[in-house]
Amino acid sequence: MSSLWRLRHDLRPYWRQVLIAFAALVGITAARLVIPNILRDVVDRGLTSGDRAYLGEAALLILGIGLGQAALTFLRRYTSEWLAQHVAYDLRNRLYDHIQHLDFAYHDQAQTGQLISRTTEDVRSLQRFAGYGLVELLQLGLLAAGAVVLMVGAQPMLAGLALLPMIPLVWVTTRFGRKVSRLFYRVDQHLGELSTRVQENVIGAAVVRAFAREDYENARFDRSNRDLYDARVTVVSEWSRVMPTTQLLVTLSVIIILWFGGNAVLRGQMTLGEVVAFNGYIMLLGMPARQLAWLVNSGGEAAAGARRIFEVLDTPPKIQSPPSAVRINPMRGAVAFRNVWFRYATQTDDALRGIDLDVPAEAVVGILGPTGAGKSTLVNLIPRFYDPTEGAVLVDGHDVREWDLATLRRQIGIVQQTPLLFSTTLRENIAYGRPDATEEEIIAVARAAQAHDFIMRLPEGYDTVVGERGITLSGGQRQRIALARALLMRPRILILDDATSSVDTETERLIQEALRAWLGGRTTFIIAQRITSIAHADIILVLQDGRIVQQGTHAELLAQPGLYRETYHLQAGDDSRA
Repeated sequence: MSSLWRLRHDLRPYWRQVLIAFAALVGITAARLVIPNILRDVVDRGLTSGDRAYLGEAALLILGIGLGQAALTFLRRYTSEWLAQHVAYDLRNRLYDHIQHLDFAYHDQAQTGQLISRTTEDVRSLQRFAGYGLVELLQLGLLAAGAVVLMVGAQPMLAGLALLPMIPLVWVTTRFGRKVSRLFYRVDQHLGELSTRVQENVIGAAVVRAFAREDYENARFDRSNRDLYDARVTVVSEWSRVMPTTQLLVTLSVIIILWFGGNAVLRGQMTLGEVVAFNGYIMLLGMPARQLAWLVNSGGEAAAGARRIFEVLDTPPKIQSPPSAVRINPMRGAVAFRNVWFRYATQTDDALRGIDLDVPAEAVVGILGPTGAGKSTLVNLIPRFYDPTEGAVLVDGHDVREWDLATLRRQIGIVQQTPLLFSTTLRENIAYGRPDATEEEIIAVARAAQAHDFIMRLPEGYDTVVGERGITLSGGQRQRIALARALLMRPRILILDDATSSVDTETERLIQEALRAWLGGRTTFIIAQRITSIAHADIILVLQDGRIVQQGTHAELLAQPGLYRETYHLQAGDDSRA
């Protein structure tokens, strides 16, 4: 429950609403505690003594209290729900913002379904508890305290006897509360796994159908669904055992009052009205007490949700801007690697090994190498998606760890091999990094990326809405839109990570010709499998097993034996060796 206690910080901005809700709750509780005393006087004065006038006064008084209680109940319910909605709104925003700032290494290991579940289901469980369960628990506490004080003040002995069953009731519910939080944590974990299954299957629908693996995926989903079902049934079974116990203990308190109170009336030690009042106090406690198991159940679910939420919020981003960050705008674009080693957290082998490299500003660097050689890893260190395990990456002579992240990344344009497009118009996708770009600028970069012609053939042109992740476009079209998006940023450093791998050779040639005018004045890194894509580069790097095994111009590398010349002859269809 300590995670729930941490939510008090989220309530601080709304302290006025908290005070209003609490004041309304106190008013409602006071009104409910007054009623048994009025009923006592109705029995002793109105009925036993025959005071008809008091019966009318009591009726009007109860009516007035009922109307006031109704107004306070409305105020309390509205304010508590308002608070619950605002706290949930703030939590979702905090989670979303924090997730966006977590480093790539975190997302390499985190399951998307788990993050979605924490942002939606876990926040919703907290919202339900804050809007209803927490208020009811507070009301139960106030009612219990008020009823005990009034009962002990009237008849200490009878009060002690009547409250005896409440001792095991508190023990049972406390034990249940400690257990149910752990059980709900399991439920939430399985729900996150189920969300991951759905998310993976939706994204990989084409692969599943292509390999006719629907039955296999159905079985995987069924296992996750069964785990969730079993976890929820365990919670329900525990709750079902506690609920009858609470009802039995409350009934036992009523029996004690009727037996011992009735005998006290017969002996003349109590009035009938006092017994009625005592029974009224127990009945006031009875309904909330019967709800106690449900309230503890709701609190356990909320505590499990809060724990999972704070597990994310308590994870600090490992990659952040330093306090006195470098902010050079515009940068020149000179890049250097100094004995850089890098290893992914999930791997045992180094992805990069002792990389030393100097790239002057405005140079074009081509990168070639087999799959897994470390090409993408190398360029991902420049915008500081990851930090080197050893060594340093410098931009304009400053370690990237010294740069302000926003300043650094806003001046680096990246086009990935499998780019992500958003479910919006092509215009908004291209202008994603510069929403203020003019129509002329958007069309200019689209022409440079050889995207303008196919965009104009679409029914709505630049206003055409693409499907989720750009699924309605071909791979080559998505790459061209991503290229236009990067060019519109006017980056000082441009990274093309196999950015034309999905286009045909003729389109690639046209893109290269159009890009030459755009590459001037900026440092460019081009990762490619086709040598024709990088033959014009000022520096060509050949990577293998995380090391730079060859470096030079196209002509220099062709003149020496090695992987570059072998690849060139293979792609040219010439098996001869120079």
